[in-house]
Amino acid sequence: QVQLVESGGGLVQAGGSLKLSCAVSGRTLNDYAMGWFRQAPGKGHEFLGAIKWNGGNTEYGDSVKGRFTISRDNNNNTVYLQMNSLKPEDTAVYYCAADGTLVKVKTSPRHWGQGTRVTVSS
Repeated sequence: QVQLVESGGGLVQAGGSLKLSCAVSGRTLNDYAMGWFRQAPGKGHEFLGAIKWNGGNTEYGDSVKGRFTISRDNNNNTVYLQMNSLKPEDTAVYYCAADGTLVKVKTSPRHWGQGTRVTVSS
């Protein structure tokens, strides 16, 4: 089991940056992969990126490659999503997720955070 709490969302102007955080807790943290998703108004969940906790292997969704970067801090048990060159189209609720492998977290993660809202103004 893991517990996830996102933070860092807010209002930002187009072209700006935000860094989202996901605080992670659990007994078997090293066995999990972490992912970021977003849900824009009227749309489903979109995969953004994922990272394997033990090893740091990463994958990214095509829509955000080159702008978003996922990382982790072992000391703080926190996963981050650095978002640069933000566009109004990035406006969405952003979620942290977890599952046992990169494949699982990318497709259908078992564990989700509560979400944090990001609004990008033009």
